[in-house]
Amino acid sequence: MSDSVFILAIESSCDETSAAVLHKDRVLSNVIATQQVHERYGGVVPELASRAHQQNIVPVVDRAINEAGITKNQLTAIAYTQGPGLMGALLVGSSFAKSMAMALDVPLIPVHHMRAHIMAHFIRNHSQDPIPEFPFLCLTVSGGHTQLVLVRSVMDMEVIGQTIDDAAGEAFDKAAKVLGLPYPGGPWVDKRAKLGDALKYTFTTPQLKGFDYSFSGLKTNLLYFLRDRQKEDSGFIEREMDHICASYQHVVTNYLLARLEAAALHTGVKHLALAGGVSANSALREKFTQRCNKQGWQGFIPSFEYCTDNAAMIGIAGYYQWLSGTKGALGDVPKASWPI
Repeated sequence: MSDSVFILAIESSCDETSAAVLHKDRVLSNVIATQQVHERYGGVVPELASRAHQQNIVPVVDRAINEAGITKNQLTAIAYTQGPGLMGALLVGSSFAKSMAMALDVPLIPVHHMRAHIMAHFIRNHSQDPIPEFPFLCLTVSGGHTQLVLVRSVMDMEVIGQTIDDAAGEAFDKAAKVLGLPYPGGPWVDKRAKLGDALKYTFTTPQLKGFDYSFSGLKTNLLYFLRDRQKEDSGFIEREMDHICASYQHVVTNYLLARLEAAALHTGVKHLALAGGVSANSALREKFTQRCNKQGWQGFIPSFEYCTDNAAMIGIAGYYQWLSGTKGALGDVPKASWPI
């Protein structure tokens, strides 16, 4: 029975319309339609996002099924992002998933977006692909979330630390905006940082108790730093852009990993993982690997294609929920906010 399991997954939590087909834990297709409309506004506009999802979802799903080499009648179940995310965007994906599941008479599997980021580590396109052992610690970092999660099993995850204000991804994007870099800003900060001196400028991070984070003060620190330097030299940002990006990225990534390392030492967990869109950051990936090697820990990072929002991660989470017998209903509603 399990050999014929095909999961169609739909992701529409923010500004990526994505559909994927998985054969058990192997990805057969993973189609992503990026919404370019938000670039002119320097951030995601919820109403425009939901309209773009409506335009994209039918062709994206159709392409995912065709690329997988199956027919819709071979689908075992349909997984979709129930939350957290933008309500209008979630409604498009959930409504489509429910309609298609009802038409095909297959089960629905509602998936938690942040749990799916963590579950991306269990995609095994090749039998030798390594996966973390339970329990493991996962640092999930994205535009909307920054969390330290203790993963005891596929269905048992506990947040032991999180940001008390802004997310790490937002800290990168807001920094890029005040620096005048294009949207989305995080990748641009990463790109420019590779050309700069990470130790040239110093920024402060708050010292919170436990494993929680705070990024609002760091953003303010950068803003005041740039304001004061520009008063003295109007061309400061343009001339020092690479060094500013490198120094800012250095403090953000060190801050993220310091809390992860402290949590690992506290819990005694030996397997550590990164997940979420910010896990695509090259400096974070490199430093994470270095710290794991130094401490003798096993480190796991998803492939770039599974770091940012995508339906393959929804599909792998849906597959494991299907194995556990967890299913949804037509009456399930999207959740803009939803604790792990």
